[in-house]
Amino acid sequence: MALVSFLAKTDKDSQLMLAYAKGDSSAFERLYLKHKDALYRFFLRQCENQGLAEELYQDVWLRVINARDSYEQKAKFTTWLYRIAHNILIDYYRKPQVETDDKFEAESIPDNAANDPEVILSGQEKIQRFRTQLENLSKEQLEVFLLKEEAGLSLEEIALTVGESKETIKSRLRYAIKKLRQSLENENLTENVIGDL
Repeated sequence: MALVSFLAKTDKDSQLMLAYAKGDSSAFERLYLKHKDALYRFFLRQCENQGLAEELYQDVWLRVINARDSYEQKAKFTTWLYRIAHNILIDYYRKPQVETDDKFEAESIPDNAANDPEVILSGQEKIQRFRTQLENLSKEQLEVFLLKEEAGLSLEEIALTVGESKETIKSRLRYAIKKLRQSLENENLTENVIGDL
């Protein structure tokens, strides 16, 4: 009971959700604007398919809308939101998969990027190499990494979201970061050796 009381005072997002449950549509709009980008990137990097990411992303917001009357503040709003996202991903991966070639294409360069084609190409190559390294992570490691880096959740919040212990989450995150570092270091070493030839 003390935790719920503490959360009620400190979690502004939960307060917005409760206001939305009482009919304040502007509260939902503020929640949506605050969390939409990180949540979308979470799905995009999990499934690497823009169309699928958009579909799963919309499913989360539909569930939030549908749950407004039954919402109870048992954890931080972000933990609750990403728990919904996690469950939607689990449901998706449990369904029989149909092979597609719809890989996410590189995002366009922002207007304020350097106009030098070599700089643009170099940046795109680095982004693509990092995405390739993310693909090498296990699904569990990728999910934990994205929840930490994209959604900004704490280890405790990630543990609640995916239903694992904090120690398991720490381990997955540690191995994900180690694997990414090793892969990127090996790739840089290979580039340096090839460049010296």
